[in-house]
Amino acid sequence: MAARPYWRGQIRLALVSIPVEIYSATKSGAAVAFNQIHKPSGKRIKYEKVVPGIGPVNVDEIVKGFEYAKGEYVLLDEKEIEGVKLESKKTLELTQFVDSHDIDPIYFEKPYYVVPADDLAEEAFIVLREALRRSRKIGLGQLAMRGREYVVSVKACGRGIVMETLRYADEVNKAASYFREIGDETPDEELLDLATTLIDKKTGKFDASEFHDRYVDALKELIERKKKGKTISIDEEGEGKDPRGSNVVDLMAALKNSLGSGASAKKSSGAKAAPAKKAAPKKAAPKEPARKRA
Repeated sequence: MAARPYWRGQIRLALVSIPVEIYSATKSGAAVAFNQIHKPSGKRIKYEKVVPGIGPVNVDEIVKGFEYAKGEYVLLDEKEIEGVKLESKKTLELTQFVDSHDIDPIYFEKPYYVVPADDLAEEAFIVLREALRRSRKIGLGQLAMRGREYVVSVKACGRGIVMETLRYADEVNKAASYFREIGDETPDEELLDLATTLIDKKTGKFDASEFHDRYVDALKELIERKKKGKTISIDEEGEGKDPRGSNVVDLMAALKNSLGSGASAKKSSGAKAAPAKKAAPKKAAPKEPARKRA
């Protein structure tokens, strides 16, 4: 495998240890990087590491320091930091198993591919993979990588195993503080029915290749036009307007228009139309008394 392992060690399940290698499952997407330029000269701005009163310093003279009081530091070099003994630096011990839906998706951070380190480890690796798949569980443990210890989960994925780092509880903002102002009224049943039908109409299988970064594409197009010396007119339409857009006055009409053919689309999709309200019976006009003939 051409890629370089992000971590080498072993997964331990009770008395069974499986040598594994971990590789990053993601990579940086296409992005447009900008440099800061001194406009009058057109030259790039550089940054130097300097010490107040001393000036620029050599990179080799820089060490890590922890500020324990204002202006007072404990200095540590890389060997001292690496020397911190932590079992999880070389071993991922699976200490608990849970159903995947028991963990809120907001806790999942970054995925990694886990593969057996060699042919001798493959048999035990396959047993663990299939046991996870059959039980429909994910394993939890802690693992030290790149200067910090993570809570991680492992689950079966195709022929291998996917490990995902999880955020700690104190790294996640509680949702209640953001959602408390939202009302708890029950939505109108017909509106809910229309919205559900719209979701059903747009439901399909996820294909990541169908999506791309349109902002990056637009930036690249802008850069190419500037390179060719073309004048760029900035579209100021909508400037100063509320970015949330205009209020939808008639939600019912908006949902029906979204479905394309209004109420008929709802009926064809199998959704039940809300029963029409019966008009109140009109009262008969009082009869005028018959006039006597002269």
